[in-house]
Amino acid sequence: MTARHDLPFVAGVLGPEEVAATAAAVAAVQEADGAIPWSVGAHTDTWNHVESAMGLLVGGEVAAAERAYAWIPTQQRADGSFPWKVVAGVVEDDRGEANMAAYVAVGVWHHWLVRRDRGFVEAMWPVVRAALDWVVSRQLPFGGIAWCQFWADGVPVTGEDDVTDALLAGSSSIYQSLRAGVAIAELLDDPQPEWELAGGRLGHAVREHRDLFLDKSTFSMDWYYPVLGGAVRGAAARAMLDERWEDFVVPGMGIRCVDTNPWVTGAETCELAMALDAEGDHARARALLVDMQHLRHGSGGYFTGWVYGDDVYWPRELTAWTGAAVILAVDALGETYGHATPGSGIMRGTSLAPDFAELLLECGCHDVPAGHDRRDHGTP
Repeated sequence: MTARHDLPFVAGVLGPEEVAATAAAVAAVQEADGAIPWSVGAHTDTWNHVESAMGLLVGGEVAAAERAYAWIPTQQRADGSFPWKVVAGVVEDDRGEANMAAYVAVGVWHHWLVRRDRGFVEAMWPVVRAALDWVVSRQLPFGGIAWCQFWADGVPVTGEDDVTDALLAGSSSIYQSLRAGVAIAELLDDPQPEWELAGGRLGHAVREHRDLFLDKSTFSMDWYYPVLGGAVRGAAARAMLDERWEDFVVPGMGIRCVDTNPWVTGAETCELAMALDAEGDHARARALLVDMQHLRHGSGGYFTGWVYGDDVYWPRELTAWTGAAVILAVDALGETYGHATPGSGIMRGTSLAPDFAELLLECGCHDVPAGHDRRDHGTP
């Protein structure tokens, strides 16, 4: 395969031809209607579908990426949500999950950064606007976002039977999505001040009230996602990442998905690498990208994870979103170690709307002292 010099690369880790092979492996999973399931024959969810579309775009599979984006409006419901799981065009799980709906905004903004196609953004704007309006409607009094809504007989469940718990990793990702959504709104001159207010409350909750989210602290995503999503930055972010490094990082292999299990996973390792990159810790980020390459298949695809001790890949499928996470990590690190696309700052937050002010807090916290930035918690 001929090297593609317009594609990102990290020197000494993955070259442009290897990135192209990984993008082709992701494209091979795509179904005729544009959906990108986890793997061939598996289910599709909106978050991982968007992540895969982002990887396709960065990896040069532009037509496949745009087929993926064209699929998204066909799945959106009147309230702005999406069904959780779709298998071969049939809804298998109709719950609406807030983080999955919100992530469409990140994908659309990323497409703009890479392609500068205003027509695409304008066409997708009603989808993004409806999705984020629904997500913001799920905000809880302390600022977190209720993570899912059950459906019954074709309508969403509301009232006492609704889900009123928030997930830290999901809410952290939604923070990034709201910044992407506001960036799109500014581009199209269609301000959405309610998203900015919700983002301020959400960022405050992630920084100051992590104890009010559902306890999923055994999962690595709860550890690094407040940094990856951009709500926590600076000294607080560095301290957060160092605090549980030994719990999750397995030298030479990657990071555990769950701190109690001998299972390292590729997508989580790449996401941690991008979180480190966002904080300027490029050396450790690159080392993690190197470490997870043992999951690479000859086709260019990636196994989800490796169970060490038993020394087996598990599951055996090559997941599209793992390949996409690798491509996005290469793009992020390419800015330091090789070559990057114009979309490489999407996880660093440098190309998103500015961080949100903390206004209309309902948690009982006192006003922020002058000169204090809660994104850098505990530092003047």
